Amino acid sequence: MLRSTAPRTAGLLRSRRRRAVAATLGALTLVVATAHLLPDRNGEGPALTPTGQPTDRPLPSGATGRGVVTPEMQAEIDRVVAAGLRQRVSPTASARSLATATARCATFDGQRYCLGVGWTTKTEQQVAARLASPAPSGRERTGDLDPVAAMQRLARMTPAARADAERAELTDAARSVAKVWLLRHEIQGVPLPADLAEEHPEAFGRPARAVQARDTTTAAATTPTPGTDPAAATAPAPVPAAAPAVKTPADYPQAFKILKDKHVRPQKEYYWCGPATMQMIAWGWRDRRQGQALWAERLHTTTAGTSITDMVRVVNNNTGFDRPEHAGSYVVLDIGDFTFDQWWLLMMKHVHDYQAPVVLHPVLLKRYFPYLDDDASGHFQVGRGFDQNPGGNPQLGYFEPWDQSRFDPSEPFIPRNQWRSAYKAYRANQAHFQHNLGV
Repeated sequence: MLRSTAPRTAGLLRSRRRRAVAATLGALTLVVATAHLLPDRNGEGPALTPTGQPTDRPLPSGATGRGVVTPEMQAEIDRVVAAGLRQRVSPTASARSLATATARCATFDGQRYCLGVGWTTKTEQQVAARLASPAPSGRERTGDLDPVAAMQRLARMTPAARADAERAELTDAARSVAKVWLLRHEIQGVPLPADLAEEHPEAFGRPARAVQARDTTTAAATTPTPGTDPAAATAPAPVPAAAPAVKTPADYPQAFKILKDKHVRPQKEYYWCGPATMQMIAWGWRDRRQGQALWAERLHTTTAGTSITDMVRVVNNNTGFDRPEHAGSYVVLDIGDFTFDQWWLLMMKHVHDYQAPVVLHPVLLKRYFPYLDDDASGHFQVGRGFDQNPGGNPQLGYFEPWDQSRFDPSEPFIPRNQWRSAYKAYRANQAHFQHNLGV
């Protein structure tokens, strides 16, 4: 259970010192227009090969390409977007009213996707209740977008801009449903649909089936386009159309990691955990560093923070970790119903089989991260390694963008490279109000 206590006087003074130091550093506040929330295709694409990761390696277990939007999926997208156009709400409305208007979900081939939340087993009403829950007070902010700020941002958008953004998000989700089925099968033991291979050949290393699906990047799109995956022509050799083998921890090495230890930087602004996390992920792919301001722009980061759906969008659009020979299209996955063993298996699968980083989404509390001087907000980190540590506690390797000493020199320095208790990382992920991550 999250603690919600009144801030201590010392905590308030430290918080003020952080802001003062940040101001003297000449921090430039980035305020991005809320209408610009569509996927960015203008960034540098995944043309470079990540160091040590050849592009022609065999497809990992459970790897998937992007699917197509079927007419049934398109009808569901249209339904959800239309409902949003009818449910206008003021950005100054109560959290409950904002949540009721914002929490809308689509069902694609038996899996539920909720806008801004990701793939989940929760109902639309349960998602709305989660969004309406008040955020604990008295905590440091590190850059994760809280639910009220996210809902207010949507409410400020014009109806057309919001519809376009929601249509783009739902379209990307619909094309990734096969991956969600495979993950839930391999990690949670959920039986696969009998027709999955027929309906989603991209889940088994083959080109997506040909379906005439209209372009859904804008609300007014009506021109039919071929539904085959444009990357299919260069895809690796197909694998048999059979369910992937379900692995256990015994199938993985004792320890494994990806990404170079030296490819790390702390976040430059107190609200830039998202840009710093994205910088380190892209650095791992391109083998060169690009400034956090660039990633803040592409992530639509504001002083309120960054959303996890934007994190996943930018990973997909700006690296090659979303290729079928790695993780496939990244998705936002609710792990609220995962046990620790299932969560830990997902970490090992992603790092070892996919050789791709995880967008971790914990809440920064001292009970989970002993290097913290104060409890803080939701946060982003780069999951990149594991150590099963036989005879001891399993360790998760990750890059930590937050360094409290940067904003308050009186507080302890936090190193970027961390190996910490995997169980506490799981608890921190579960303690976040969204309890999801990017995989």
